[in-house]
Amino acid sequence: MSADWTVASSNTAKGTTNPIREIVDQLDFNNLPKNKELISLSIGDPTKFGNLPVPKAAVKSILEVLSDGDNNGYGPSFGLPKARTAIAERYSQAMGRSDFYGPMDVYLGSGCSDVINLTMCALMDAGDNILVPAPGFSLYETICGRYGFEPKFYNLDPARQWEVDIESLEAAYDERTKCILLNNPSNPCGSVWSREHMERVCQWAYEKQLPIIADEIYADMVFKGETFTSAREVTTGPVFVLGGLAKQWLAPGWRVGWGVIHDPEHKLDAVRGALISLTQVILGANTICQAAIPAIFRNTPKNFYSNLNTTLNIAANILYDAFEANECLNPVKPQGAMYIMVGIEIEKLHDIDDDIQFCAKLLAEEAVACLPGTIFKCPNFFRTVVCPPPNQLRYAAQRIQDFCDRHSTNNTEEEETVNIIN
Repeated sequence: MSADWTVASSNTAKGTTNPIREIVDQLDFNNLPKNKELISLSIGDPTKFGNLPVPKAAVKSILEVLSDGDNNGYGPSFGLPKARTAIAERYSQAMGRSDFYGPMDVYLGSGCSDVINLTMCALMDAGDNILVPAPGFSLYETICGRYGFEPKFYNLDPARQWEVDIESLEAAYDERTKCILLNNPSNPCGSVWSREHMERVCQWAYEKQLPIIADEIYADMVFKGETFTSAREVTTGPVFVLGGLAKQWLAPGWRVGWGVIHDPEHKLDAVRGALISLTQVILGANTICQAAIPAIFRNTPKNFYSNLNTTLNIAANILYDAFEANECLNPVKPQGAMYIMVGIEIEKLHDIDDDIQFCAKLLAEEAVACLPGTIFKCPNFFRTVVCPPPNQLRYAAQRIQDFCDRHSTNNTEEEETVNIIN
């Protein structure tokens, strides 16, 4: 027997890639300017900066569950009944009727990311495709790669506040399309669709007989003058409405997400059993956090949500105003969530070819980390988060301005003029 042998990795692992890691790993965080502290505008984690704490009522609810000791074991894989009941009641009240949804319309997972995975797997087989937004959250593509699903991208239009380009939907749809994913409010765009636009997109899906996966993890996180409309409010077609504790309650590490099955016409009866089977793979989400959900919903004061939105709105305006004043940038005004997408006027920069090079040089020269838009299928844009404290955002914006001034073609022309005169 030969001792010269190795173990090969699986094709499943090879197909599971994260576009964020593939590009971010090219950025060099080890050779930053020694006189500048890193300012990270790249991570969509509201806990990283210390200025956005979890609501006190939520923390108290967790401590009470830990103290009573009744939820330390396995729960039903689908989710604890009291958690599912509380979620069903919360979503029913938003529809204007206390019993619109029942606990059997709710399923829980280990974070909203897991619920996206569960839902996609309940609807598709290898070779089937799903319509996903571009720009869009890269996890959708990662999940597809793992299971042999095909992501087919439809375009969001920056000139119309990232509304869906319906023509691109038509072009992406074919006989293997099994569902469409909508993300509103959006990561990475920070956009919030109008009710009229949501109606139009949902009507298109209904006419194509496609169930909707509505990634609404940023539900109700909207800025002044904007209104959130859930997909379930404007259609009788089948919708999986996804949410969780990660963003609105600022607790992504608690790893609890949920799906609510909106199905007035009973199109999804066969899928419900599939979801139960799929949740049995990891035997359910964190039971401590699940058990705390009723009290979290009940006791978090309403002004917590409005204050959070105001805080994020102020932060977003700081960055937007600074980027709008930068002749090398073209930001799209954010309407909600915690992100801004910023267009780069590449032709105005004399030694930068694309968004990846822009972000790499920005990090190397100014110690400001942003994510290239290529990660989100949106080249020559970059994404920033708006979660850091205002002073950090102002420092970051000034550094980005200095960077653009240094690399501006206008700066080069001025230097050339000086050289000619000298």
